[in-house]
Amino acid sequence: MAGHSKWANIQHRKGRQDAARSKLFSKLAKEITVAAKMGDPDPDKNPRLRLAVKEAKASSCPKDVIERAIKKSLGGDAESYEEIRYEGYGPGGVAVIVEAMTDNRNRTASNVRATFGKNGGNLAETGAVSFMFDRKGQILYPATAGDADAVLEAAIEAGAEDVESSEDGHVIWCEAGDLSEVSTALEAALGEAESTKLVWRPQTLTPVDEIAGATLMKLIGALEDDDDVQSVTTNFDMSDEVMAKLAS
Repeated sequence: MAGHSKWANIQHRKGRQDAARSKLFSKLAKEITVAAKMGDPDPDKNPRLRLAVKEAKASSCPKDVIERAIKKSLGGDAESYEEIRYEGYGPGGVAVIVEAMTDNRNRTASNVRATFGKNGGNLAETGAVSFMFDRKGQILYPATAGDADAVLEAAIEAGAEDVESSEDGHVIWCEAGDLSEVSTALEAALGEAESTKLVWRPQTLTPVDEIAGATLMKLIGALEDDDDVQSVTTNFDMSDEVMAKLAS
């Protein structure tokens, strides 16, 4: 029975991982469809679509999923999605930005509000917390891309603003409007990035203890599970010890 239980747990974890990958691919495909529909279906002529395709490839999204998403934008029956940003506060006063893409504003607003309420948070008005963040381009490279000096030199040459290097890898920052150009230049110098996308970069961080952190993780997880939610950004700061406890 112990062996069966262990196998069942392995299967359960694999099922959750497969479900998470499927959900991620679905969200990436939605962004590709919207980007293609709003501009040119050719990534070379559409910076937003080019970034969406690049991010999908970096996430190991299958080629046929990417191609179907672009073709879907050309059909007259393609869904009409609306981009909406929600802002609020999570446990411990943490600022939370939720970006959604929906074909039903009322459904999404109701779901997001309920998720905040059930997980120790409060949904606020648009603009309530976004002033605490800067909209930036973020490009991630593994540590194997080069040492800190080499990556910094390549980033400066490409027109980036800032680089954060550690044993985990390199985070390169640039102006939001320069992301496509900077990422293309970096790709020529360092190879393909692990991730290339627009993000909300917090100006300051809010310390969170273990109790608030546990509830905050549930809030973030529940929001990310919503099919209409594309991304969730916060400004929380937790110690490595607390993060390790919550992960165990």
